[in-house]
Amino acid sequence: MTIRTALLAVALAAAPLAVAPAVADGPIRLGVLNCQVVGGTGFIVGSHRTLACTYVSAASNKRETYAGEITRLGIDIGAVNFTGIAWAVLAPAAVPHGALAGGYVGASAEATVGVGVGANALIGGFGNSIILNPISVQAQTGANIAAGIAGLTLTATR
Repeated sequence: MTIRTALLAVALAAAPLAVAPAVADGPIRLGVLNCQVVGGTGFIVGSHRTLACTYVSAASNKRETYAGEITRLGIDIGAVNFTGIAWAVLAPAAVPHGALAGGYVGASAEATVGVGVGANALIGGFGNSIILNPISVQAQTGANIAAGIAGLTLTATR
């Protein structure tokens, strides 16, 4: 083996180690976003609901309020009376005040007969770097079944 080949082999073997710290760190948990959803009727191809949300920072316990709309494209049949959703807010680094404002997209599923549950995992916001990971499933009453692609738009209210 030549010195050149040996150096190339060492460089190739060390390359994953240079990237590993960035990958191993992963996103950090910034706080929790709690939303109350105004009930509505789903239609066969989708739905649209209004939200009132409060974000609480894990680092400072400061609160931010957001108004929002959640839409679903896919099967959504039935009527829902009340829904509460809680998401863990994850990002690669700390974000500025109001950074949750923006558009999000992801997968969604729920089922309700009487009292039901659902989950919506979404990504978007500040430079499409924020992940909203469900930490408490939706609590809702009514009769509904839904699955598809969910879109969420948040607007800072204060």
